[in-house]
Amino acid sequence: MSGRSGRDRETPALRVEGLRKTYRDGFEALGGVSLEVGAGKFFGLLGPNGAGKTTLINSIVSLARPDAGTVEVFGCDAHRDFRAARRMIGVSPQEINLDKFLTVREALVYHAGYFGVPKKKAELRAEELLERFSLTEKRASRVNTLSGGMKRRVLFARALMHDPKVLFLDEPTAGVDIELRQSLWEYIRELNRGGLTILLTTHYLEEAEALCEEIALINGGRIVDAGTKDELKSRHGVRSVEEVYLKVVHRG
Repeated sequence: MSGRSGRDRETPALRVEGLRKTYRDGFEALGGVSLEVGAGKFFGLLGPNGAGKTTLINSIVSLARPDAGTVEVFGCDAHRDFRAARRMIGVSPQEINLDKFLTVREALVYHAGYFGVPKKKAELRAEELLERFSLTEKRASRVNTLSGGMKRRVLFARALMHDPKVLFLDEPTAGVDIELRQSLWEYIRELNRGGLTILLTTHYLEEAEALCEEIALINGGRIVDAGTKDELKSRHGVRSVEEVYLKVVHRG
């Protein structure tokens, strides 16, 4: 992954202002969420189930339409210029949503086509990522024959096929063994060192502790605290992200 330009580093990778979303049943999923993620940062979004994480991510990638507020990806309005903004984002979702009739290689190449990547370039990129994720021997296997851990690797590789500038990882190591988790951690770090902005959601608080520079905690559809790991730990007088989480999310 190549480094980002000086101009990109001056513009936030992601700027969210005043996002609100209430569903038809009256449930307020987002109550005016604002956050900013600097270019090249490793940012964690933590919160319990139902806190608004998925709605926030879906609003950013235009899978959900917020009732109010704005989203910019490197200065590009994510709703007015959906295609341009979406091309800058890669998403590895929590749910495994691979087409069971495709081979591993086809899943990667076809996905790149949705983002306008020329077929020849997509094929070369697929081979690179198949090797990187130790999937080369499974390149011709149908995805429904893979183990859960291998499917997770395919999702990760697929998210990187169009060389995004911002990578959303939604529970990227859910259901994988410790060895693969450590391997994915190292690759995620490598991507971030190369300049890729990463936004991570995880239920593994030790994962956030190990990987993230900055963290926002969301609960009840609102950001309840945010800052660097050290700022948060100092503010709450604790020694770990887990203790911050327990204090902030369960206080009161």
